[in-house]
Amino acid sequence: MITVSTDKTKLDVPFIQNFLKDIYWAAGRTIEEVQKTIDASFCFGIYLDDKQIGFARVITDYVVFAYLMDVFITEEHRGKGYSSILIEAMMKEPQLQEVKIWRLATSDAHFLYEKFGFTKLNHPEKMMEKIIK
Repeated sequence: MITVSTDKTKLDVPFIQNFLKDIYWAAGRTIEEVQKTIDASFCFGIYLDDKQIGFARVITDYVVFAYLMDVFITEEHRGKGYSSILIEAMMKEPQLQEVKIWRLATSDAHFLYEKFGFTKLNHPEKMMEKIIK
């Protein structure tokens, strides 16, 4: 049975860190850094028969803005619709219903997010960033 939970005490932090440390957007992230990101975010775990198979987190003010981050399903569980279940749970989360602007960055999953109404930025020329290495 598939379940999605926002209960941070259920999250398997070593599992999350083990996945993220090798993925392009989070390469090298330590377990301490993963824990810090979890502590500062609204988190979602997805579980198959109570075993965690994926994760996502949202950084938000709960009214104006939300940013999706670290969304993943483990390789062996991909292609079964679990990522859609996870994103749908995030979009339907009662605590996030007032959020007016949702954003994310992806290199390879545009098709997934488009199903939930995400589009290219209307005004990318207004966006700025600062990257510290």
